[in-house]
Amino acid sequence: MALGLPPLNFKPQCSSTSTFSSSSSTNYRPAVILPGLGNNTGDYKKLEFTLQEYGVPTVVAKVSRIDWLRNAAGLVDPNYWKGTLQPRPVLDWYLKRVDDAVQEAKELAQGGKLSVIGHSAGGWLARVYMEEFGLSHISLLLTLGTPHLPPPKGLPGVIDQTRGLLYYVQQHCKKAVYTPELKYVCIAGRYLQGARFVNDSKVAVESMTTIDDDQQVSDVAVVKNKTDSTPVSTTFQARFVGQGYKQVCGEADVWGDGVVPEVSAHLEGALNISLDGVYHSPVGSDDVSRPWYGSPAVVEQWIHHLLN
Repeated sequence: MALGLPPLNFKPQCSSTSTFSSSSSTNYRPAVILPGLGNNTGDYKKLEFTLQEYGVPTVVAKVSRIDWLRNAAGLVDPNYWKGTLQPRPVLDWYLKRVDDAVQEAKELAQGGKLSVIGHSAGGWLARVYMEEFGLSHISLLLTLGTPHLPPPKGLPGVIDQTRGLLYYVQQHCKKAVYTPELKYVCIAGRYLQGARFVNDSKVAVESMTTIDDDQQVSDVAVVKNKTDSTPVSTTFQARFVGQGYKQVCGEADVWGDGVVPEVSAHLEGALNISLDGVYHSPVGSDDVSRPWYGSPAVVEQWIHHLLN
C-alpha cells in the first residue's frame, strides 16, 4: 500500500552502519521489536540486521499476517460495538508473543535491562504489555509511528478504528516518562501532509523547543529537516491520506507518515521526535525514494537511544 509521494529532498547522512560493527567490545542492551498491525516478523528482518550491525542483539516477536485475524474475536464482544473494547482477552495472543520475545531477550541480557521497539500498533501494545506484565526489566520504550492517542469523541465522520482500545490505554496504562531509569522516545514521520476534500487555506502554526538527551523529563517535539518534507498538495492522494489522518486524530490537513498523523505519534512526558521524509511501513517502502523508520539512514538518526 503506497500512501504518499516520494520525499523530494531526503538526503541520508550515511550509506552504511559499518562504523558500528557487531564485533564491537561494547555490550548494548538487547532490543525486542514488536510488529505493527498487519505486519509479520519477516517485515523487520532488515531492521533486525541493521541493529545487529550496530552491536544491538535483537529479537523480533513472532507474528504472522494471518495471526491478526484472531482480532476478529472482538466482534462477538458487545464492547466492540459500544466502542469500549479492552485489550484482554482479544489481544492475549499478541501479548503472549511479546512475552516470549522478551524472555528470549532477557537471556541475552544476562540480568541486564532491555529496549523495546514498538512499530505502529506495536507501540501502544507495548504499553499494555508493560502494564500487565511489569516493566522492571525495560529501560527504554521507543515507538515508531505509533498512534498513541485516541481520536476526539463526537466529531462527525470520525470513528475510533480501535473500538475503544486506545481510550483504554490512555486511561489505564502508565504515563510516559523520560528519566534515567525509564525512557519513552516517540518518533513520528513527516512524509505527507493530508488535505481536506475541500480547499482550505489553514496553515498550521507550530512551536518547537529543542532539549538535550540528558534532560530528565520532556513533553516537546524535536523536529528535524522540516523544510524538506513533501510539499502541500491538494491532489486526490493528499485528500485520501487526509481522510485516514482524520480517523486517527480528527483532522485531515496535518502532517504524518502517510498513515499515522504526527500529532498522534507523540506522548506527553516522552522525548518526542519528528523525522522528515519518513514513511510509515516497511511494506511499500524502499531505502531511497520512500524510506521508512527502519531504513538504515533513518535508523542512524535514532540508534543512539539504544546505545547509551
